[in-house]
Amino acid sequence: MTKVKKSNGGTLFKEKKTVQRQKFRTLLYSDPTIFSNQEDEDDNNNDCSARNSSATVPSASYSNMSPAPSSGTASPYYLSPWNQPSPFTKSPWIQRPYPPLDHSIEESSGAYAIHNSLIGSLVREEGHVYSLATCGDLLYTGSDSKNIRVWKNLRDFAGFKSNSGLVKAIVVARDRIFTGHQDGKIRVWKLSGLRKKGYRRVGSLPTTTDYFKTSINPKNYVEVRRHRNVPWIKHYDAISCMAVDVEGGLLYSGSWDKTLKVWRLSDSKCIESINAHDDAVNSVVIGVDGLVFTGSADGTVKAWRRELVGSSTQHVLVETLLKQEYAVTSLAFNGKAAAVYAGSSDGLVNFWEREKHFISHGGLLRGHKMAVLCLAAAGNLVFSGSADRSICVWRREEGGIHTCISVLTGHNGPVKCLAVGKEDGDCDASDQRWMLYSGSLDNSVKVWRVFEKAANLKKLEGT
Repeated sequence: MTKVKKSNGGTLFKEKKTVQRQKFRTLLYSDPTIFSNQEDEDDNNNDCSARNSSATVPSASYSNMSPAPSSGTASPYYLSPWNQPSPFTKSPWIQRPYPPLDHSIEESSGAYAIHNSLIGSLVREEGHVYSLATCGDLLYTGSDSKNIRVWKNLRDFAGFKSNSGLVKAIVVARDRIFTGHQDGKIRVWKLSGLRKKGYRRVGSLPTTTDYFKTSINPKNYVEVRRHRNVPWIKHYDAISCMAVDVEGGLLYSGSWDKTLKVWRLSDSKCIESINAHDDAVNSVVIGVDGLVFTGSADGTVKAWRRELVGSSTQHVLVETLLKQEYAVTSLAFNGKAAAVYAGSSDGLVNFWEREKHFISHGGLLRGHKMAVLCLAAAGNLVFSGSADRSICVWRREEGGIHTCISVLTGHNGPVKCLAVGKEDGDCDASDQRWMLYSGSLDNSVKVWRVFEKAANLKKLEGT
């Protein structure tokens, strides 16, 4: 392991590779979205702030990287050049500790600089990491090995396995864990005790009883493609995303079958199926005032609200926030700012802010040179992970201004998923610390400590 001084004053720990990797020349994940290596027009612009229009960060140099083919057809994950045997054979997961956080004084600027830092890395042999979820001090990881691993304080706590294909999405609702799979199935799990491997499957969505009752009636079938009809309560393609409305007692699931389904948690029934988009639904998030946002490979972001229509309650399309050529790959909602963020395959992040009676477009965040694959939000911070292997950390200032305070690097493959949670410990509300978890197609999960008051890139460079 080597220690390298970055130009922005931060410290990066790089791991020496013992296995030769092939060049990045194939599509490294199986989502039906398109990577793009479109050059940023403001590539040489070192101004990291945006005033309600756009924000850019200094471009980084990524070696051995070439554009992925622009194709809507997904490449099989097993063709990935990153799917190589791991040199770590003692354990399928290895935690690698990093030095504690370094607080320093920047003499050139005279400002107190708080550095975001990498504090741990979990490397696994079994396959690409596709999904993450946090709940308290527990971290859940899903991969193409069909295993769901549970970590507590960065140590192996439990694990459970399904036969339902790779794990595309994980959400936690109180005492239940929902996992969405490549084969269109949703599995439900519970912790049966504090003992290791204490998780057990308690059901699936739809339930066997509901599926049987629905399939008996021909009126409950819908045409999904030519000469194929399926019961409306079941996804017939991969589940790509899920979100839980705890207060409303609802679970939302989006799929490559272009639909958004709504499940009632109290009885595990599918109460609604929405033909939401013209292509795969890649992301769904819960907003405020009953709003639900969906993003799709068809390039649109839509806002939905549950309303009373006649004698039944249905989700009604409120507004199409975005319509573009590039696929929308991910969404995140910042509850503190009432803002929704959308990452897309052109490497940009659009955001909208809630005003009195409508949602207005706030601007663009320009920080990546390849597709944005995942987003997360916490406090005043927004995190964007990309196929360019980096994570941009954005801080929202007053007036909707966004400043890039860090560019986190260290992954050797595209950053596929992000999860964030509060770090335990004594800290005042104005200086909240967050634990950021990033999963990658390099078969690893990295753990970062991030401060809301971390000095931005310009201060760390002493400018």
